[in-house]
Amino acid sequence: MTEFKFPTEIIELPSKGLVYPKDNPLSSGKIELKYMTAKEEDILTNQSYIEKGTVIDRLLKSLIVSKIDYNDIIVGDKNAIMVAARVLGYGGEYKFTYSDEEYEVDLGLIENRELDETMFNQGQNDFAFTLPHTTTPITFKLLTHGDELKITQELEGLRRLNKDANPELSTRLKYMITSVNGETDPPSVRKFVDTALLARDSRALREYVNQIQPDVDLTFFPNNSNTKKPIPVNINFFWPEV
Repeated sequence: MTEFKFPTEIIELPSKGLVYPKDNPLSSGKIELKYMTAKEEDILTNQSYIEKGTVIDRLLKSLIVSKIDYNDIIVGDKNAIMVAARVLGYGGEYKFTYSDEEYEVDLGLIENRELDETMFNQGQNDFAFTLPHTTTPITFKLLTHGDELKITQELEGLRRLNKDANPELSTRLKYMITSVNGETDPPSVRKFVDTALLARDSRALREYVNQIQPDVDLTFFPNNSNTKKPIPVNINFFWPEV
């Protein structure tokens, strides 16, 4: 029984819990989220958190009731939690500007992307892929919040050494790829990314990851378009009065 006395909601995770080990609470495919209170509004207006870029993560940690390790959450599941938190806190109405036009969507109607469960083995965040142009077999994982923190720290360190350095794409691939030709040691993976990964193979891998990655369908159809575009997530997402 929850120790909180205020209302909560059960949120369905896009991954359905398939990428988490069975002993991880996230493997249930659900997470319990409480409604936002004045305490969370204090977090949202904390200038220190805003400047550090940690305000959303601090907010979500405060709202999650389930006993989980926040660093374990894959990025797509975190996106769904963020949308749910916004709806529970301020409702679904979200106004934004795209290509100089004003739009409004109901975030409460946003659904999780359709998941091909045949691509997943219960409890394993591990996927096989053959790079199409070099036919190199690799394995990769879906990045977690903990991985994102490590990537950010590494990039900050590289920029301190060279302020013009911006190796974000290659750094992300170094954390995503878990083996190359059966070799799993990180130095071998990093060397492969730096010296042998063709740009077109890199693009093919990223496109494949995007196809299978669990996430929330945060897209919309612009006027006079048959192609979906990402809904811009700006300051108004959690500050609708701005």
